[in-house]
Amino acid sequence: MLTEAQTRDLLRRADAVCFDVDSTVIREEGIDELAKFCGVGDAVTEMTRKAMGGSMSFQTALSERLSIIKCSREQVNKLITDHPPQLTPGIRELVQKLQQRGVQVFLVSGGFRCIVEHVASQLSIPLQHVYANRLKFYFNGEYAGFDESQPTAQSGGKGRVISMLKEKHGFQNILMIGDGATDLEACPPASAFIGFGGNVLRPQVKEKSSWYVSSFSELSKELDKI
Repeated sequence: MLTEAQTRDLLRRADAVCFDVDSTVIREEGIDELAKFCGVGDAVTEMTRKAMGGSMSFQTALSERLSIIKCSREQVNKLITDHPPQLTPGIRELVQKLQQRGVQVFLVSGGFRCIVEHVASQLSIPLQHVYANRLKFYFNGEYAGFDESQPTAQSGGKGRVISMLKEKHGFQNILMIGDGATDLEACPPASAFIGFGGNVLRPQVKEKSSWYVSSFSELSKELDKI
């Protein structure tokens, strides 16, 4: 494992940074918010906890949670309008700093593309830099499942996205920043992983992170050193 000093150095030299979204870039877990909105919050929150703790495969957890929620297209749109995702303090400034340095910023999420695109637009991140799960709906707007072919729908999917980005763009130093087990697993192929505990502290992630931060200002300060 890298040392904290090596990880700090890689952040300063990064040519790409991938952020998890739920409980990292935004304060909440999108799927839990959707479940609450659809009246099945408690059952889904417990399953999210198990998925994030690594005790069941990501795809199984996602499929089971969505089969409980069965959200319509209208419900998803209403959630985004009535309860827009809350950005984590400091993320806007950090993304701006990275972009000003010419660093490519990506959102790589096990959450839903319709919600993550809303977050990306708030942060001036191009929509082609968003990798997330796609919900499927019937013509009448009822829930029809999710696109299981998306890499982010599978365990190890974030690592596959990072491998693809390295191959496509030739990135030498690509970092993953996130709060959960699926983010930690993306390194390697990510050059380094930075654990984020500003919204939720997950002990097993903190323990295995070479650098663990509780606020984005810590990362912004590191970038200011140059």
